[in-house]
Amino acid sequence: MRDLLVRRSKSKSPPAPLFQRGVKRAFASPFEKGGLRGICFLLLLCLSLAAPAAFAQAAGDPTPLQFRDAAEEARFHDLTSELRCVMCQNQSLADSNAQIAHDLRREVLDLMHQGKSDDEIIDFLVARYGEFVRYKPAVEPATWLLWFGPALLLLGGGIVVMRVVRSRSRRDVPAPAEDQEW
Repeated sequence: MRDLLVRRSKSKSPPAPLFQRGVKRAFASPFEKGGLRGICFLLLLCLSLAAPAAFAQAAGDPTPLQFRDAAEEARFHDLTSELRCVMCQNQSLADSNAQIAHDLRREVLDLMHQGKSDDEIIDFLVARYGEFVRYKPAVEPATWLLWFGPALLLLGGGIVVMRVVRSRSRRDVPAPAEDQEW
């Protein structure tokens, strides 16, 4: 009887813990059992790789802008680099690929063809979209803090540092006694 128990215990290995069986199943290849599982895996892989292309936007404006000469093109690029895209907010009008940026670039070119100056074009866009459309806002009482705030903070910090240094240097440091041994 004892030999029978020894043989049975040697022949049967203890079952793997439950979490190990789950890990083996989770990392098993989808093609181990073949059939529908492998085909579904490939189909999902292909769809996940194709999905970003389906939602991508067009890379550029379908109809390029037509300039009369190189001077007009240079003026246009200088002007659009000074203006902010109202949708992107962190890109210039020249760099943005948003649809409103395309429309605003066309509007700027149309205003240039009407003979408007750069200041008139900027004033038109500021009246329409607000001061935010400028990368460099005008220096006026409403924007003084924006222009001079960093210099005031730097000046204030310098004054604080200077006072701290002076107060530490004015403290009376007792002179060591001559009879004291170090």
